[in-house]
Amino acid sequence: MKISVIESPQTIIIKETDLPEIGEEDVLVRLRGTGVCASNLPVWEGREWFKYPFEPGAPGHEGYGVIGDLGKNAGNLSPGDKVSLLSYHAYAEYDKAHVSNVVKIPESLGKMHFPGEPLACAVNIFNRSDIRKGQTVLVIGAGFLGCLIVQMIKNEGADAIVVSRRETSLEYARIAGADHLIHFTDHYSTVKNINNLFPDGIPRIIEATGYQSSIDLATEVIAVRGKLIIAGYHQDGLRSINMQVWNWKGIDVINAHERDPKVYIEGLKEAIKLTERNVIQPERYITHYIDFSNINDAFRLLKERPETFLKAVITY
Repeated sequence: MKISVIESPQTIIIKETDLPEIGEEDVLVRLRGTGVCASNLPVWEGREWFKYPFEPGAPGHEGYGVIGDLGKNAGNLSPGDKVSLLSYHAYAEYDKAHVSNVVKIPESLGKMHFPGEPLACAVNIFNRSDIRKGQTVLVIGAGFLGCLIVQMIKNEGADAIVVSRRETSLEYARIAGADHLIHFTDHYSTVKNINNLFPDGIPRIIEATGYQSSIDLATEVIAVRGKLIIAGYHQDGLRSINMQVWNWKGIDVINAHERDPKVYIEGLKEAIKLTERNVIQPERYITHYIDFSNINDAFRLLKERPETFLKAVITY
């Protein structure tokens, strides 16, 4: 099989190797695609604390495809089943996972590109956000994750306000059902625009960008006793917060990143049901499909984030 190796910063090579060996409870998947996650960007860009080369296939973790083989104790799955999996070497033509980390994709979704891990992440973030009908929710960031969250907010019967720097992202948020769209120009102008609409502050804010500016914005516009959900992956250094304001407003802060694979699997199963019901529409927000041979291009897109970019998927 072919597998990628991040050999040095901003350099990925593709080499050939043997198929992974599987144990009695493992599943071998011939991948159809793998989503490119923003959390992988620093690994590609390079940081002084990373050691290169990375393990082959790492850190790909958004794979989906067709079962090629499985161990004798791998449950009720069968070769040929379409699945999404939690694995960690998915920038490759094949990857394996323990049967507990593999979820069958129903025939109704069988033709769909289905990077399950970020869908599970979106569901888990929404569940941690404790959103109820009639609430007003601000989503800061309208990427792939943000748009899926907006769709779930609307399905719950709440109002969704979306802030983004990019006009294209705001248009995707509108398609997702957002009630108000706010262009993030500069901090003070954006705060003023939000406060004019919601002078008492916003009770629920989901920060989905991973940038300092988003935390600063959320701090200014959140309501007293509001709930701030950190969904963005903060990876470029330490963060500063205005603790005086957080204390004064008495807000709850939730870091919505899960680490338990069992929680992710339950989120993935729920994401499948929501997709079947057309509550979320993942393919609508996949904007770029990149052939595996051009995997470096996918990371360049992720870094440069051109106006039309939301989500890239590597295809095999």
